[in-house]
Amino acid sequence: MRSMTRRLSLRVVTVRVLLPLALAFPAQLQWASEAFAQQPNGNAATRAVRNPVAATAASITAGAATYKKYCAFCHGADAKGHGPLAPKDSNPPDLTDATWTHGSTDGQIFTLIANGAGAKSSMVGFKGKVPDQDLWNIVNYLRSLAPQAARR
Repeated sequence: MRSMTRRLSLRVVTVRVLLPLALAFPAQLQWASEAFAQQPNGNAATRAVRNPVAATAASITAGAATYKKYCAFCHGADAKGHGPLAPKDSNPPDLTDATWTHGSTDGQIFTLIANGAGAKSSMVGFKGKVPDQDLWNIVNYLRSLAPQAARR
């Protein structure tokens, strides 16, 4: 009888405590993603993140190939935001101009590509789908397309 009471008590704890936490966790992940990606001018925490990949010709070439594979569908082959498969009314930004709505440092751009632009955007994140090295190569490639004043 005592072990049955213990099992029942464990089930109550599981349902009353652990289940609400498990259900709340995805909401926290969504909030965290939005907090990092949705802020105008990017997130201050990611502003100081340094790009660990040197902007060499090899990195830029690799970034161009990764961009073509994952990003060109929405942002266009020329990165001007006119991709053939962009969701209707999503208006992907021109990645070749000096305007970076979600932050302009390498760390902010990397975070946006990794986490996406939040729930109110069609921009999905590629963290876990594309290796970090390749995401940094995309950042280097985008920098190579930017006007001279926007390069950092």
